Amino acid sequence: MSAGANVSIRIGTRGSALAVAQTSTVADRLGDLAGRDTELVRVTTHGDVSRASLSSLGGTGVFAAELRSTLLEGGCDVAVHSLKDLPTAPAGGLEIAAYPPREDARDALCSAGGGAGSRLSELPAGAKVGTGSPRRAAQLRVRRPDLDVRDIRGNIETRLRFVTDGELDAVVLACAGLDRLGLAGVITERFELDEWPTAPGQGCLAVEVRAGEAIAGVADLDDPATRAAVTAERLVLAALEAGCAAPVGATARLANGELRCSASVYAVDGSNVLTASASRSVDGENAALAAAVTLASEVSEALLAQGAADLVASA
Repeated sequence: MSAGANVSIRIGTRGSALAVAQTSTVADRLGDLAGRDTELVRVTTHGDVSRASLSSLGGTGVFAAELRSTLLEGGCDVAVHSLKDLPTAPAGGLEIAAYPPREDARDALCSAGGGAGSRLSELPAGAKVGTGSPRRAAQLRVRRPDLDVRDIRGNIETRLRFVTDGELDAVVLACAGLDRLGLAGVITERFELDEWPTAPGQGCLAVEVRAGEAIAGVADLDDPATRAAVTAERLVLAALEAGCAAPVGATARLANGELRCSASVYAVDGSNVLTASASRSVDGENAALAAAVTLASEVSEALLAQGAADLVASA
């Protein structure tokens, strides 16, 4: 079934400034590809209105459930999500039709002074650093156990204000979100993925449609290299039976004919880190997707053999 060519494509999005910015980019591209107008349908999710910590909310799907319901019920034709917010289990009646090219998957430290501020290694002992992510909190404790790590909520602007108002010395945020909002100038340090793996799917958007329904132009948004990488990352997360708020970092990259996947599982107090990695040579899109499945299995099995299930269960 195809949506009619004489009406706008309705694109569902969360209502935050970041969600609207990233969805608008997809909408502009989709409109060009389909030769049709697009309109945004803003949806408020439970994760947007609750001020409880992400870990207490359970993390999994708190930013997606209402948006998915709107899509299923016909309130929009397409939904755009931050992939890291989506549960790994398939949603009945829906399918991810495209993963647009990924943006910077790294995390960023934003301290007072922005680009001229103190890097993580330069923050004084006892410095107050905020994050709403159990993974980022664990990583901070691994790198700097002397810091005072604070749990915070709110949109990007609210989190940055904790620093500018002097309540916190720094916050850790996703590079992609800052870049999409034109806020790269507030970044003090971008953490390299080899040392600081981020959430599976971070920096990637997911374009979701109703199962079996083709929307003109949507398939053309898909980037095969991104699809292979995030497939591997999310399969690791699924195999560990960890939610999207679990202290798990995973990084996969397809480059020069090789797909490489690595992942780390953290104790929430920073007392332990388990890491595993694997790689495969690939030739073509189908081979890359097949390799993603194989690598995810190898990496997750290696982590489970090291005791990852206990760390995930205790998070």
